[in-house]
Amino acid sequence: MIPVLETRGLTKSFGAQKVLDGVDLAVAPGESLVVIGQSGTGKSVLLKSILGLETPDGGQVLWQGETLTAARRPAFLDGFGMLFQGAALFDSLTVWQNVAFRLRGPLGDRKARAIAIEKLARVGLAPEVADLHPAALSGGMAKRAGLARAIAADPKVIFFDEPTTGLDPIRAARINALIRDIVTETGASAITITHDMTTVRSVGDRVAMLAEGRVWWQGDVSAMDAATEPHLHNFIRGIWQA
Repeated sequence: MIPVLETRGLTKSFGAQKVLDGVDLAVAPGESLVVIGQSGTGKSVLLKSILGLETPDGGQVLWQGETLTAARRPAFLDGFGMLFQGAALFDSLTVWQNVAFRLRGPLGDRKARAIAIEKLARVGLAPEVADLHPAALSGGMAKRAGLARAIAADPKVIFFDEPTTGLDPIRAARINALIRDIVTETGASAITITHDMTTVRSVGDRVAMLAEGRVWWQGDVSAMDAATEPHLHNFIRGIWQA
């Protein structure tokens, strides 16, 4: 089976600091991959390199089995959605305008608003929320609105960047459940970046441990606890080593 998305030998440095040192990852169609690791291990740089926000120094990003060139990137971006770490809603727009941000031009406001309200309902937000501004939302509501925006265009690939950061355990559990349900229902491939082990166990099919710029272990979430690889073993148990 050809992976939907793949990185081969991806490298990236900032000055003398090597952040990615040959990252090999692959995401199968319909699979939910979780990338874990301590802060500063290159998780966000990996995501930015895939999206084209950073230019890798070496290696390849492949989409549907072919190199993701500049010419192919617009088509790739048309088929992806993203939930940002802080929801990243536009303060000057209403909730429905945020959710339908990519749809208003192609579809017009009337149809885009209807889709936005449908997606808001999917994440448990009432129609009345559509005309509020982000400042009126709680942290959990803002995160759900961000999730509605991520799925508004029915993407084939969805990225989740620390989806439960800043949420209490109950709201975090709701977001995890929504992510798992949405990925299952839509058949989308998902990449989640997190350091929250509850999120890993809730949303992931497979997990990759990133440390020192490389993937040290990857495998099924169900095999994670029995793994003996030191970086993974210490991380999931919260063991700090100097």
